[in-house]
Amino acid sequence: MAEAKAIISVNDLVKFYGSFQAVKGISFDVYEGEIFGLLGPNGAGKSTTLEIIETLREKSSGTIRVNGYDLDAEPNEIKKIIGVQLQTSGFYPNLNLVQLIDLFAGLYNRKVDALSLLDRVNLRDKAKAKVKELSGGQKQRFSIATTLINDPKIIFLDEPTTGLDPQARRNLWDLVRDIRGKGTTVIITTHYMDEAEYLCDRVAIIDSGRIVALSSPDGLIDELVATGFERPKEVKQANLEDVFIHLTGHSLREN
Repeated sequence: MAEAKAIISVNDLVKFYGSFQAVKGISFDVYEGEIFGLLGPNGAGKSTTLEIIETLREKSSGTIRVNGYDLDAEPNEIKKIIGVQLQTSGFYPNLNLVQLIDLFAGLYNRKVDALSLLDRVNLRDKAKAKVKELSGGQKQRFSIATTLINDPKIIFLDEPTTGLDPQARRNLWDLVRDIRGKGTTVIITTHYMDEAEYLCDRVAIIDSGRIVALSSPDGLIDELVATGFERPKEVKQANLEDVFIHLTGHSLREN
């Protein structure tokens, strides 16, 4: 990725909440067309960092550029080219999926083919359903669909597979990779390390408001192994999730 263009550049970002410093001068680039993971324990500062980039929260100091736009001078230009995953609780409960897409398209002043968008996230058969009638995985796929309404250059996904069963998780992984495959840059937060390892081209690990590591998942693993690290027991060739998927199938099967 060394020759790739940086679509997001964060330089010496700091965020205070009163006297508490949540983000302590972090710097990183996100390259165009990659899946970039922001990992860290609760309270590490990763959500604050994303919300600042998304123009949802003010920073204390530092500079951020998104697709060449300066966050301080051109926040509205940034809003036009990003998609931010909405929580399902934020949807109007009495509208069906097509109506919700049309509503959001109107907010962006865009015309969107709702059924084609639902096709993209494998939800055309739920076009007339309300969000509350969807399964957990279907709700998350629809939430991701809403990030695509304005045809963004970058989408932000905040722990998109939390609470999903293994089949729904893997189907969502396929969707994220398909979105990236069509040219959209994806920034994702997750607490699942297998998810980050499978999806992300690079990850930044944040702890106590600082970036403690930034590389590809394989690169970070190789660095750890080079220190002489060994797992305390033999690594199995498969895990219980593999057994589950093998026995119940990879196909989308949600109630």
